[in-house]
Amino acid sequence: MPEGDTVWLAARRLNDALGGQILLASDFRIPALATTDLRGRQIREVISRGKHLLMRIEPDLTIHSHFRMDGAWHLYRPDKRWAGPAHEIRVVLRTADWSAVGYRLPVLELVASAAEATVVGHLGPDVLGPDWDPDEAVRRLRTDGGRTIGEALLDQRNLAGVGNLYKSEALFLSGISPWTPTEHVAKLAGVVERARRLIDANKERAAQITTGDSRRGHETWVYGRSGQPCRRCATTILRRDQGPAGSDRVTFWCPNCQPGGSPAQDEASRNPRC
Repeated sequence: MPEGDTVWLAARRLNDALGGQILLASDFRIPALATTDLRGRQIREVISRGKHLLMRIEPDLTIHSHFRMDGAWHLYRPDKRWAGPAHEIRVVLRTADWSAVGYRLPVLELVASAAEATVVGHLGPDVLGPDWDPDEAVRRLRTDGGRTIGEALLDQRNLAGVGNLYKSEALFLSGISPWTPTEHVAKLAGVVERARRLIDANKERAAQITTGDSRRGHETWVYGRSGQPCRRCATTILRRDQGPAGSDRVTFWCPNCQPGGSPAQDEASRNPRC
């Protein structure tokens, strides 16, 4: 699932291309919006809110989309051929200079701009937004003390924008096991700040690099590296699903650099090799 930096960059690129432009055509390819016609309206701005994208249309409408696992917005010049199969297209917005094409968007709806809170009002402080408030993020995490820190960081009601990658990387850099109950994490403010700094450092580029090394295979400390040696201590990196079944929430961690109980370690202790 795209993380906050990916959606932030998509919103900025869309805003740079479409902000202030007049729509010459709109084509919504979902039943609920099939008859919607936004021709003649001006696109005021495009912004991100956590992992949500809001395209504000004059005078009082907002196109709300969410990428979930593999949604995307692509921009094309009038003379360029669109990529991907046509059946994956959910919406096309055309101006004089650009066609904005939304692919595989599982959430696509039109709401009154004054009612945006109905779709994003539940979110916590946005790590890349003007509303960012680290104290409030920590306070919300504290009230979620019964869950593991790995689960609590992914709950967008606590803080918006953190996904599997930055959760795993921030906890590794903090030396905290993702399986630690949130109420037992003494330095939550440090974890929150590391996650924010990592996301902020990557928001201007498509690549997501947490190690400072952009070479292929060297970009992250633990994320995507299960079975490989830890870059610090050479212990094998572990991977485990964490969260509700079917939620696609996965965690990577080093059991040596991030001490603490975990399902994988507990299972190993119950079934030692002969």
